[in-house]
Amino acid sequence: MISVKDKNQERLVRHKRVRTKVSGTSERPRLCVYRSTTQIYAQIIDDVKGVTLVSASTLDPEVKKAIKGKSKSEQAKIVGETIAKRAIAKKIKEVVFDRGGYIYIGRVQALAEAAREAGLKF
Repeated sequence: MISVKDKNQERLVRHKRVRTKVSGTSERPRLCVYRSTTQIYAQIIDDVKGVTLVSASTLDPEVKKAIKGKSKSEQAKIVGETIAKRAIAKKIKEVVFDRGGYIYIGRVQALAEAAREAGLKF
């Protein structure tokens, strides 16, 4: 019998494996990325305190206006720029990148590169 692999379950296994090694501190919080089929979300998290410091997604009102009619990769770039601007406003300059078990390509890569260009270091 042929079994079908659950890609999301495999992603969660990869994410747990990475999370054992990657964690955010107060000096260098974690930039976590989650992408669904239609949206992309990014959070900057301090794992020591268990607090989300900054967040941005395609559902934010100011981002939603800017992404109208754009491709998913272009939307990810806008979210990356937005999270970087919000982080710099809160005096966060360096982060640890957590790709959430996703392959570093496409939307995840676009978000990361846009955040780097906007001033975040990772």
